[in-house]
Amino acid sequence: MAASYCSLRAAAVGAALFLAAGCNQEAAKPAPPAQAAPAAPAPAPPPGIRVYVTNETSGDLTVIDAVSQTVLATAPLGKRPRGIRVSPDGLSLYVALSGSPPAPPGTDESKLPPPDRAADGIGEVDIATNKIKRIIRAGNDPEQLAISADGTRLYVANEDAATVSVVDVASGAVVAAVKIGEEPEGVTIRPDGRVVYVTSEGDGAVFAIDTQTNKMLRRIPVGPRPRSIGFLPDGSRAYVSLENDGAIAVIDARQHRFLRRIELEGKGNTPKPRPMGIAVHPDGSMVYVTTGSFSHLFFLDPAKNAIVTSFEVGQRPWGVALLPDGKTAYTANGPSNDVSVIDLATRTVVKKIAAGQRPWGVAVVGR
Repeated sequence: MAASYCSLRAAAVGAALFLAAGCNQEAAKPAPPAQAAPAAPAPAPPPGIRVYVTNETSGDLTVIDAVSQTVLATAPLGKRPRGIRVSPDGLSLYVALSGSPPAPPGTDESKLPPPDRAADGIGEVDIATNKIKRIIRAGNDPEQLAISADGTRLYVANEDAATVSVVDVASGAVVAAVKIGEEPEGVTIRPDGRVVYVTSEGDGAVFAIDTQTNKMLRRIPVGPRPRSIGFLPDGSRAYVSLENDGAIAVIDARQHRFLRRIELEGKGNTPKPRPMGIAVHPDGSMVYVTTGSFSHLFFLDPAKNAIVTSFEVGQRPWGVALLPDGKTAYTANGPSNDVSVIDLATRTVVKKIAAGQRPWGVAVVGR
């Protein structure tokens, strides 16, 4: 019994010493790294669908609720806000701001005040607050712009510099400046993202730029004073407004060649149609064209390359955008300082909404 007791006691002591040693060894190990806090949820765009309108003269942004068709807010932007685009994630707007004085055709530019180059830039607007987060310096007198589908690149037409700036969105740095014709304006990316088209008012041409190399692929002559560009969803064709010709140029967007012109009705009238803004229906079934001082919105059937109809929508409509379902369009009407809401099925203006002074560009956020 005594030997058995001693053996058990020795075993117990040994076990205790072993456990103690084990505890000491565990205590000596470094503590595991602290777990990182869960990532904050990604910000989401405001609920609902909103329409954003740049007002060139008053230098601000009008925010419209697309359900109630009422103005939600007016926010300051800077000098001469014109072109406007939405980031793919729906969280930011990019607005072209310019310190160059307005110079309509026929203006003696030698009598204009000097440009305020400090006012030139691309304003990045936080959609949640309607406030500018930063100004990206792209080039002299930016007018219109486009953003890549992944949100990493901006393509900016600098009217006074005759260049297209390629901007890295994350850093705000200009990674390339592509020299093109005089007075570049309209900028649109082909749906596959491989090519960007830019109009040159002074050169009467569209320039195709490779988005991988930032090199010019081709100069496409189209006609006097081309303004805006719209691609069909499949990227097969592009439609370009020719302000001074009262016509639309049709381009083979795969071969980058001019196909034909489509004359707008009423060309002999005074004032004649002066095509400006272009929007394409989401399913590609119709192309919509604003006509400036002619005051009409034209409907162009791309299957027939023919005008279907047109009707008056407001004073000097310029920018135009559609809601995602393709049922409603909005036009920015400069002289009357308002925005027309257009039912595209009935082809009627259902409402006009007061905006700032000289509304210019239109963009839609939400789905």
